[in-house]
Order: sequence, then structure tokens, then C-alpha cells
Amino acid sequence: MKELILALVTGLIVGCIFKLLKLPLPAPPVLSGIIGIVGIFLGGVLTERVLDWLR
Repeated sequence: MKELILALVTGLIVGCIFKLLKLPLPAPPVLSGIIGIVGIFLGGVLTERVLDWLR
């Protein structure tokens, strides 16, 4: 849980800094991009678990 809170706080700080510097946000601008990132993460986790199961 601590990691999740730290990640959220870090993301908020980075978002604020980028906005203050008038830079584009370093994140997908639409929901489909965010879903894609979640899919990549889940694919990696799933592959790791399948490989552990096969060993």
C-alpha cells in the first residue's frame, strides 16, 4: 500500500511540475492509452506467472 501512495504522490508532483513548465504531460492523453498501459503490465504479470507454473 505504501508503494501505491508513493507512486500517486510522485505522479501528482511530476504532473504539477510539467504543467508549471508548460510541457506536455508524460502520460497518454486518453483513456485508451491508459488501458493500453494497464494491458502491458497485466500481460507481463501473466507471462511471469505462466512461466513460473511451467517450471
